[in-house]
Amino acid sequence: MSQEEKKSMSANTINICGLSLKNPVITASGTFTARESEKYYDISLPGAVTTKGVTIDPRHGNPTPRIAETWGGMLNSVGLENPGVDVYIIDELAYLKSKGITVIANIAGNTVDDYCAVAEKLSKTNVDMLELNVSCPNVTHGGMAFGTDPEILADLTGRIKNLSDKPVIVKLTPNVTDICAIARAAEDAGADAISLINTLLGMRIDIKTGKPVLANVTGGLSGPAIKPVALRMVYQVSELVKIPVIGMGGIMTGEDVLEFLAAGAMAVAVGTAALIDPGAPARIIKEFEELNSPK
Repeated sequence: MSQEEKKSMSANTINICGLSLKNPVITASGTFTARESEKYYDISLPGAVTTKGVTIDPRHGNPTPRIAETWGGMLNSVGLENPGVDVYIIDELAYLKSKGITVIANIAGNTVDDYCAVAEKLSKTNVDMLELNVSCPNVTHGGMAFGTDPEILADLTGRIKNLSDKPVIVKLTPNVTDICAIARAAEDAGADAISLINTLLGMRIDIKTGKPVLANVTGGLSGPAIKPVALRMVYQVSELVKIPVIGMGGIMTGEDVLEFLAAGAMAVAVGTAALIDPGAPARIIKEFEELNSPK
């Protein structure tokens, strides 16, 4: 390794929740699976990967259609489709850890007990961090309901922290009046980090039928359209809390990464960009490192 490469690596390495990441770019939950993503880029390139939301039992997700394009982004109403935590541990997690990859497991549930059951199982594995998905707008029970009430969020976070020794990231929803109150509740309850933002609740109408495009009626808006909202919230929360903040929402380029870091984020997550261009995480890392390398 050349001296320039060593300097670049040193400049880009971060420490978050006691873990050393070679760069601050992470994959966002719901947009990464090991065997699919590695068809397009070296999945060891990101500082860490966040895997798709996992629940205690398998979920089939919402009825189709559940994806719709919109100006500056997309709407999704997938509904946390996943094979359940037991299959996840044997299949996805084991495969990623065999490659030495830092793994953040995004966990969800219908009840507090559901979250705790998933966290307890994962705490016995070599997963690196847990991300509490308290911000998904596409499920009728759990999800965003836990992330809009500070007391409920604090109770959930505290219970997870009591039963797991893994660092806990709380993923916040932007669909609230006061993001700072929610962030403070998470920190006070023992969260090790905060990630934001998840998708904004939105919808589309098919003018030919006069009916919603999505079978679930509403879905989560993501992509460049939400970046200004994400930046504002990351800035507000970063000014408030003392724990690390992971920013996300419309990150499409290396310049976007720098913008989120300037807003106060310690790391960022790339999501919708990878659905448009499956190789986007590798491209964004390269762009960021070129922009951030010592001159």
